Amino acid sequence: MAKQVTWPCRAARYTPCCAGWVGPTVLLCVYGFFSMMRPIEPFLTEFFTGPYKNLTATQVTTQVYPVLTYFSLVFLIPVLLVTDLLRYKPVIVLQGLSYVTAFLLVLLGSGIRAAQVALFSYSIAMAADVAYFTYIYSVVQPSYYQRVTSYVRGANLLGYAVGALLAQILQSLGGVSLYCLAFVTLISVSIALITSLLLPMPKTSLFIKENYSVQQRNADEDADKSESQYYIWVWSVTAARHIGRMFTRLVLDCKQCYSSVAVLFFCIWAATGRCGFYQVASYVQLLWLYIQPHNFTAYNGGVDGIGTLSGAAATVAVGHMSLEWSVWGELLLGVLTFLIAGAVFLMDLTDNIWISYTCYILSKTIYMQLATICSFQIAKTLSRKRYALVFGINIFMGMVLQSVLTAIVINTKSLQLTITSQVLEYLNILNVKGAMETMKCCQIKQGTGSLYTGKMQ
Repeated sequence: MAKQVTWPCRAARYTPCCAGWVGPTVLLCVYGFFSMMRPIEPFLTEFFTGPYKNLTATQVTTQVYPVLTYFSLVFLIPVLLVTDLLRYKPVIVLQGLSYVTAFLLVLLGSGIRAAQVALFSYSIAMAADVAYFTYIYSVVQPSYYQRVTSYVRGANLLGYAVGALLAQILQSLGGVSLYCLAFVTLISVSIALITSLLLPMPKTSLFIKENYSVQQRNADEDADKSESQYYIWVWSVTAARHIGRMFTRLVLDCKQCYSSVAVLFFCIWAATGRCGFYQVASYVQLLWLYIQPHNFTAYNGGVDGIGTLSGAAATVAVGHMSLEWSVWGELLLGVLTFLIAGAVFLMDLTDNIWISYTCYILSKTIYMQLATICSFQIAKTLSRKRYALVFGINIFMGMVLQSVLTAIVINTKSLQLTITSQVLEYLNILNVKGAMETMKCCQIKQGTGSLYTGKMQ
């Protein structure tokens, strides 16, 4: 007789495990906090180029950091495809394991190969971010989506800010070595890995709930009656069909989503904005190392922490702004983009480390605000089921642009640009974006019509 399958979380209506929405949300927030509390990160360049690893700034720029950019792009596509199939939790566990591996290598490894393998592992964790931000939607009811999203993202930002500020306090006041900061980081991500194992496993996928869950239950029942090889074959066929359906649906949904001028316009900004900002953020520590005075106590952690907290505050403020976005949204994006470009230009131009710190805080604050504006402007024109698709493609295109920019600006031997020249190249991207926003706004004001054509179904 077939083994009876019980579903403890299933009643007349779907009720999540762990006391409704509270249990999974708390666990995921704890995971997000500790996975982002990485005190060594604001000083990672200094750690690599200092007496602990003895790498040169050129090696870090051209051979170590590009590994993160390239492999984050490589891993993003397979992670996007299997996250829903594996039902999120295994991918989150993989992310935690990748963080532990990366910082274990940072702590114990030596030489350029160990640094490259560490960032290779780190790139897997970065690609798995999509599972962290979508897991919660598969275990809570839609009525809680807005609330749990704010908690999950807030825990993420708070963890990063606490890690950066803790690093600065320990460095400046306690005289703690960078090696100890790396050890604290390893402990933090290890706690995150343990927490990920406690997350409840979703009973269904977010996008293919009914079909896949029925096939999975049938496969479980058949496994009691057949050989294990047959079970593996059934599961493989199910997985292949699932991925095939996903590809077909991706193509159809992409055509429908990007047929909207509003979605396309803001998606272009989201992708290029991510590219420009994260490229600056990835190499700004090298710029600070280049311009800081001799025997200067670096305040990278304090700058990163203050920038994250001010950005989070600016993000919250956007939600309370009363503005006719269909009229002034594009102009605001253009003006603020030029402000970011001006801050980056001054950061590159100055020889004063404190001015450079201030400009970075300003640019990070404005970028996080603009990214929020783009996110809700895109979401307004889409149905809920297409959010993950569009935002995932925006991240992917941003990574593609980052990879291309890295290959041209950093890894092209014929250019051999200095770190200041590299920052100026990233500045050009911001200027182009600002010009696009301003010109589009002027066209709308002259009577070409609004970008907004209503919500897509």
